[in-house]
Amino acid sequence: MSTNDSAPAKKPAAGKTPAKRAQPKSARRRSREAALQGLYQWLITGDDVATIDAHMREQEDFGKADRAHFDALLNGCILEAVDLDAVLAKHVDRKTTELSPIEHGVLMIGAYELKHCLDIPYRVAINEAVELAKAFGGTDGHKYVNGVLDRAAGDLRPTEVAARANKG
Repeated sequence: MSTNDSAPAKKPAAGKTPAKRAQPKSARRRSREAALQGLYQWLITGDDVATIDAHMREQEDFGKADRAHFDALLNGCILEAVDLDAVLAKHVDRKTTELSPIEHGVLMIGAYELKHCLDIPYRVAINEAVELAKAFGGTDGHKYVNGVLDRAAGDLRPTEVAARANKG
């Protein structure tokens, strides 16, 4: 037994919190990140989905993504952009075309998952969108995304939202 085995665990210095270990990204998180990058490209350039899809599949970490979820998000968000924007328009403070492309893409992904991915609890869909906004968006964009999707969840998943409200 080495002397380090019996040493007490180090405590963080006063006023400091211990560093969190980075959790490995799930395949679904990677698919959301790739879809967001593709949506960003689409919102900025208007490129066709096949071009964007091919470009995203060439990215280094794409092999670690949930490809089926990526396909659903990228294709679904672009195909249903008008409908998703209509849902979001009820809860944003300006036209969706005036949102930053990152926040707009994150909101589209969140709304798409709320609308179509019923296997994902609504709070998880919102949290995943918030995490995307934290990673790729502006300083407080995640707060905006959280508020908009929280209100949109009431429209898209009224039974689930009501059940959670009655529970808590």
